[in-house]
Amino acid sequence: MRRFFRFFWLFSLLSFAAQAQPKTTPRPTYCNPLNLDYGYTPIPEFAIAGRHRATADPVITRYQGDYYLFSTNQWGYWWSHDLNHWKFIARHFLRPEHKVYDDLCAPAVFVLGDTLLVYGSTHDKNFPIWMSTNPKAGDWQEAVHNFQVGAWDPDFFLDTDGKLYLYWGSSNSLPLYGQQISRRTFQPIGAPKVMFGLNDKQFGWQRFGEHLDNTFLDPFMEGAWMTKHGGKYYLQYGAPGTEFSGYADGVQVADAPLGPFTPQPHNPFAYKPGGFARGAGHGNTFQDAWANWWHVSTMVVNGKNNFERRLGLWPAGFDAEGTLYTNTAFGDYPHYLPTGPANHLQPQFTGWMLLNYQRPVQVSSTLGGYLPNYAVDESIKTYWSAATAKPGEFIQTDLGGLSTVHAIQINYADQDAEFLGKSTGVFHQYKLYHSLDGKAWQLLVDKSRNKTDVPHDYIDLPKPVRTRFIKLENGHMPTGKFALSGLRIFGFGSGAKPSAVKNFVVLRTQNDPRSAWLRWAPVDGAYAYNIYTGLAPDKLYSCIMVHGANDYTFKGMDKDRPYYFTIEAVNENGVSIRTPALLAK
Repeated sequence: MRRFFRFFWLFSLLSFAAQAQPKTTPRPTYCNPLNLDYGYTPIPEFAIAGRHRATADPVITRYQGDYYLFSTNQWGYWWSHDLNHWKFIARHFLRPEHKVYDDLCAPAVFVLGDTLLVYGSTHDKNFPIWMSTNPKAGDWQEAVHNFQVGAWDPDFFLDTDGKLYLYWGSSNSLPLYGQQISRRTFQPIGAPKVMFGLNDKQFGWQRFGEHLDNTFLDPFMEGAWMTKHGGKYYLQYGAPGTEFSGYADGVQVADAPLGPFTPQPHNPFAYKPGGFARGAGHGNTFQDAWANWWHVSTMVVNGKNNFERRLGLWPAGFDAEGTLYTNTAFGDYPHYLPTGPANHLQPQFTGWMLLNYQRPVQVSSTLGGYLPNYAVDESIKTYWSAATAKPGEFIQTDLGGLSTVHAIQINYADQDAEFLGKSTGVFHQYKLYHSLDGKAWQLLVDKSRNKTDVPHDYIDLPKPVRTRFIKLENGHMPTGKFALSGLRIFGFGSGAKPSAVKNFVVLRTQNDPRSAWLRWAPVDGAYAYNIYTGLAPDKLYSCIMVHGANDYTFKGMDKDRPYYFTIEAVNENGVSIRTPALLAK
């Protein structure tokens, strides 16, 4: 009997403990490009090849416990409490006498005390600095009627000693500038001071052009942003051109806010030249509610115009030696959002792999040369378009075998769009189905009553589904044809991860050590490769994803520094182990 009661007591205690455990809530996830209701370019000259969504030059700032996101020419801004759900606030910041299109182009956003302040780019001295203590209501007043420093790509920085500074510059011939600004009057103190310029003869990644070859222009330097950390001043900048895959953010470091500055050895610190959506330039570095560092920046589309762009969000931070880094590995795959303190040197990637790269697709119709497989080719620049925007137009993708689907990203393209500028009240509607055999279909996601604008809609399924076929059926488009640059399915296949890469070789160019040629033996079943590079085997902070090739020309090095390289193979089941790091002197 005593043994029975002892067993009963132990069983009851374990049952109570199990019941008392808090239920775990799945961590929220997101996928770049950010799913924001981007406005369309307001500039007719930029829309000659087709009207399209466009923004860039983002700033995220925390204010009164929320995040505020401003970017170029959106006729308003967004706010969020969790970096996941964003609400747009419509607001123009131009006065009637401002005869320009650039309504908050590359804005500066900063907090002074209990006030949020905003200033847009201009070369003139007639733009106001706006202020608000209630930005959720769109309630703004002028803090300064005409700010006397005409600054393009401005950034205001409030130092820990209470002094205010302004940094600015956007040019392929001029450097960045810095100047102290009075907190009381917002008038400049002293003369502007040169911070630094580009040096593309030293740093290969600063060369202009898609292939970093300086073909027809000198490189541009722009997008100043200052971060203070560990008593050091990190002045960040974008280069070499916003329309290129290699658009990146570099940084120089100083002991004082106006320098002198020295290039950080690891540069660029935000770099994403490969994958579905490329580029990680002209952005800002900020901390979330748990003091984790993040970097938000510009991603490149460059289909209908050089300035067709989107926004991306990346985990970032400072390592033990004070090196500023941004983690862009699998940067357009699903990542976890913050729910507490995190180590961003560790991946925030969910591990969900792309399941339908170059897999067979079926469609209801095709418009001209906008072919179906452009929706699964992992390039945001290309897209499939149906012949119409009628309900019932569809695209169906075959995963190639039974797979576990965790998430889906729907990237709409702009074909025959009608809008210029921001249009509110527009929306997408659709249904997603899945099937084991491509014949019997089950409803997976129903957004047939959706009333929001979701140009890069991302669905993290509440419960994974085992399936083989996914079909997207159009219900309503906000404008233009039913068109997709990417129907991307994420999860796990049923096969094996790829084998490790063999015969990996790095040949650094003798007459131009800014460049190197990388080559490796193809891996059976791999659809992509991740190349990691950096200045030490344990500091491989830059990542380049390569599809459909077994070589790559890397032209982004400091000519005087040695670099290390490693590579891993990628397929729908996971990633291989990395090769040992190779030194390229």
